[in-house]
Amino acid sequence: MNIKFEIEYRTFYGEDLFLNVLERDGSQTRHPMTTRDGIIWSCDLSVERAIEYFYTVTWQGREKRSEWVLCPHSFDPAEVSNPELPCLQRDAWMDAPEDFRVAGTLIPVFSLRSRRSFGVGDFGDLRQMVDWVATTGQRLLQILPINDTTSSYTWADSYPYSCISVFALHPQYVELGALPALKNEEDRRRFDQQRQELNSLQQIDYERVNAAKTAYLHLIYEQEGKKTLASAAFKTFFADNEQWLVPYAQYCALRDMHGTGDFSAWPDHNQWDEADRKSLSNPRAKAFKDVAYHYFVQFVLAQQLSAVHAYARSRGVLLKGDIPIGVARHGCDVWQEPRYFNLNGQAGAPPDDFAEDGQNWGFPTYNWDEMLRDGCQWWERRFRNMAHYFDAYRIDHVLGFFRIWEIPVPVKSGLFGQFSPSLALSRDEIINAGISEETLKNTVAPIIKTADVSTNFLFLRDHKNPEVYHPRISAQKTQAYSCLSNQEQQAYNALYDNYFYHRNNQFWYEEAMQKLPKLVKATRMLCCAEDLGMVPACVQWVMDELGILSLELESMPKEAWVRFGHVERNPRRSVATISSHDTPTLRMWWDEDYERTQDYYNNILGMDGQAPHPLSGSMARHIIQRHLDCPSMVCVIALQDWLATDEHLRLKDANAERINIPANPRHYWRYRMHLNIEDLKNDKQFTEGIREMVVKGNRI
Repeated sequence: MNIKFEIEYRTFYGEDLFLNVLERDGSQTRHPMTTRDGIIWSCDLSVERAIEYFYTVTWQGREKRSEWVLCPHSFDPAEVSNPELPCLQRDAWMDAPEDFRVAGTLIPVFSLRSRRSFGVGDFGDLRQMVDWVATTGQRLLQILPINDTTSSYTWADSYPYSCISVFALHPQYVELGALPALKNEEDRRRFDQQRQELNSLQQIDYERVNAAKTAYLHLIYEQEGKKTLASAAFKTFFADNEQWLVPYAQYCALRDMHGTGDFSAWPDHNQWDEADRKSLSNPRAKAFKDVAYHYFVQFVLAQQLSAVHAYARSRGVLLKGDIPIGVARHGCDVWQEPRYFNLNGQAGAPPDDFAEDGQNWGFPTYNWDEMLRDGCQWWERRFRNMAHYFDAYRIDHVLGFFRIWEIPVPVKSGLFGQFSPSLALSRDEIINAGISEETLKNTVAPIIKTADVSTNFLFLRDHKNPEVYHPRISAQKTQAYSCLSNQEQQAYNALYDNYFYHRNNQFWYEEAMQKLPKLVKATRMLCCAEDLGMVPACVQWVMDELGILSLELESMPKEAWVRFGHVERNPRRSVATISSHDTPTLRMWWDEDYERTQDYYNNILGMDGQAPHPLSGSMARHIIQRHLDCPSMVCVIALQDWLATDEHLRLKDANAERINIPANPRHYWRYRMHLNIEDLKNDKQFTEGIREMVVKGNRI
């Protein structure tokens, strides 16, 4: 009988896929599989008797069997209920070959610096960084989000996780040198002088850089726009992206007209009107001419980034992007599709080592009921758009797909947050647990109407249903808790522990499994997740089931009862790293807490005596080598940590290397490399030293 074999094949590196059939005599036949979308691969076979089979992928010219498919499978025609119907045999996905181990570098695009930069890293610099990564034997280059964040025209827009569009790229990343030269000689001289001045700054001057690059782009558009918009390449780009591109361009035009991205303050057009799409898409209409500049800029950005991606693949380097969990409250996504968002809630995080009062990111929370109603199309479009430019991606705060820490508007403190969705506690449950009705009445936070409210309470009313309650996070630190009797304290602790760590596990598992499987399978990109913080047990269940790589930081172990993780015990399906954009660099961490460092030095590194301060280059190499040697499939090292291995090359002031301080919602994201990429590439001793470490870690 004729059988169609199908497999959902998700990988970020592979050339061809084959179905291998094991014959009864021990021989083996190999059948090439084909695909239209790069996800579902298939082949047709005529099968007369029971067979066993497995799948292989060619990688680096070698054929490898995936370790994540239970092989061999079996098929028996006798078990088919109706042999006259077309028969489909569908199997689980595959991922990476069994010996796949790569090293990579983390650096935001805005932090890149070259001799020809315009005061901020751009896609041309990213291409040069690909060269350096390839030269050192690394196989992956990870960046932070590169979406447009332009809302207020101030340095506050430097925050890369507050995008106004999850589809549009930030204009600051355009490589101006790759565009046709300005025909006006005076303009050329003026902008080159600005470029040199801005490029000499130690940190990014976000406002001046973006003002200058925007002015330059307007001149280029006046010079080249008509020809570009008439090209076949632009017309194809427009047809492929008009769903998001047209509303985005109108939003930007209105933002520029009114001087703010806060659409609630605009005199009109406070929400996207689908009826406007026709005129905004017609090159002969005035409305089109009003927004065409934004079409042009996005086309240029997409062309440049696509070229970098293709170049990276040609050099054997995988680009890894970043998908923020939130969007700007007054951005285009909310303006276009407000039904997907809860504007009376603010996303954040519970208290942790970064922030004692929790974090309030200000993003609206998602209306998952509405998103699930159409099969999470917005998210699927978002993931597929990322796949144009990346081979792998990091889901920022993957916990948000299970539950989000939701803080009501207008409160600022994260202590007023509650997990949403979650199984709240009824009045009877609380009383039956040993909390008196009088205590409950006196320790419930009032209904919040102002930003300034006392945090001395033990329970919060549910944001949607005031008849049920949530324990207040970190309530044991309040005066209200200290006033409880010993009996009620014990009762409250048991209630608290059950609520935060046990009660919601199955519920949150089911929530995530409604969302993540469809999105993870939407592209061939390798899915990695930032699973740090207050992580419920169900997160690992879902990640194991879907093959999502976890993030492992030795200084932030998953187990609450240990101080440090053990890199040699990292799961294979994980990304090992030392620091991220949210944490101190290795050098900073080493000198932050001498007692902690001493514990790490003696008990994790196994060294005797006193830990040296500041961190030496040799010690940095030792720590990085331990991570390269660990079982994790991927090991990503921040550029600052690579530089820490060379005491002559690294920045003298370690504190100037930090990218973000999560506890500060007004942080200015302006870190730049202190040396040019050209100089980095030409430093053969440093480059060869990294390559030796990568080879030693068997990650070449």
